[in-house]
Amino acid sequence: MSIQSYETKRKEALDAASSLRPGTPIRQLFPIFRNRGGDRPLAFLDTAASSQKWGLVVDRLATYYTHEHANIHRGAYQLSAIATEQYDVARAKVAEFLKAKNPKQIIFTRGTTESINLVSYALEGFLDREDTVLLTLLEHHSNIVPWQLLKARKGIRLAFVEVNADGSLDLADLKRKLLDLKPKLLATTCLANSLGSVVPIDEVIALAHSCNCKVLVDAAQAVAHAEIDVQRLVPDFLAFSGHKLYGPTGIGVLFASEEMLEVMQPFQGGGDMISAVTTDGSTWAEPPQKFEAGTPAIAEAIALGTAIEMLQAVGLSRVKKHEESLFVSATEMLKEQSGITLYGPVTTGGDQASIVSFNIEGIHPHDFSSIADSYNVQIRAGHHCAMPTLRRLGINASARLSFGVYSDSEDLLQLKEAIAHAKKILL
Repeated sequence: MSIQSYETKRKEALDAASSLRPGTPIRQLFPIFRNRGGDRPLAFLDTAASSQKWGLVVDRLATYYTHEHANIHRGAYQLSAIATEQYDVARAKVAEFLKAKNPKQIIFTRGTTESINLVSYALEGFLDREDTVLLTLLEHHSNIVPWQLLKARKGIRLAFVEVNADGSLDLADLKRKLLDLKPKLLATTCLANSLGSVVPIDEVIALAHSCNCKVLVDAAQAVAHAEIDVQRLVPDFLAFSGHKLYGPTGIGVLFASEEMLEVMQPFQGGGDMISAVTTDGSTWAEPPQKFEAGTPAIAEAIALGTAIEMLQAVGLSRVKKHEESLFVSATEMLKEQSGITLYGPVTTGGDQASIVSFNIEGIHPHDFSSIADSYNVQIRAGHHCAMPTLRRLGINASARLSFGVYSDSEDLLQLKEAIAHAKKILL
């Protein structure tokens, strides 16, 4: 595909994204739904693990590698200048998407996991021995393990904010621990990947800042479902992954406040993150290059910009409304089934979004997932990389369905058929 052909296709895809209804109509813009059909259409209900990809994202990757590839920030020739410009444009698109003040606040990483690891290393000079880092019991392992490793390296203390019996964050416990433990950093999700629990992140950040505590927000699950305005929320850090935003794998984002960019030490050493190197030592480039050592994921960053364009064309408000309707339909359908236990704040009328976690009495989640797959329904089964959360609820595993812009009520009908069949053959 030539660059001119791609630009024509880009305009057509953006126009279609803005006009097509979320759900089945918009699936025509995702090639996998054409290629993975059969007796039953693909009912992909595992978007929380990784979203499917816009066809335009796939085309953008191919066009870059076919016509524009060179290393960035290094070559005094046209191809390198083109690649560098496209990479910088992608950074600006991410900054606009998050409503960041300056593109320099956007650091490209491999994903949310690397973003959090980057912060845990970059703050070693900021965190003293026996300083407290406060986490919550809603966290994905990627927002727990890096801090445990820092504890082993540096001798910091870790503490966890409790969750209520319904899987919602215990705000009273958060307030107590902010006052009593005086943590230097709070690292928290804003949408729990295991349950879909919505954390009132505005309130949480304000509480932490009132106690002189910095805040890192894991927005991996939230970023594709609701608008995020970092100038309004004022987090010190915010991380997400491209592959959960209908973009490529291997690319992620760390937003950092201007204040913290000055505090952070380099995470990795190598090319492009230096200002000067001598045999006696080195000085660092300005952010964000200071934190992007080596050749980055150039194509993936550019294609992430394309994924953001497509999502903006659809409109996050439309996506949110569509997914809220599906969430209500899914929870009502599951409540009508005998022997099904739902988990999360929805069980008490609390705030939950885009993710539904449940178990079928007498059927292991892994067994049900296999049966669902025979109905061309893809769900997640297991501990969802959130063992502490599930242990708090008294379970080891659950079945989890999660929605995306392409999810529709027909998916729930296939899921219902799979539940009936599982009960028939396993109970």
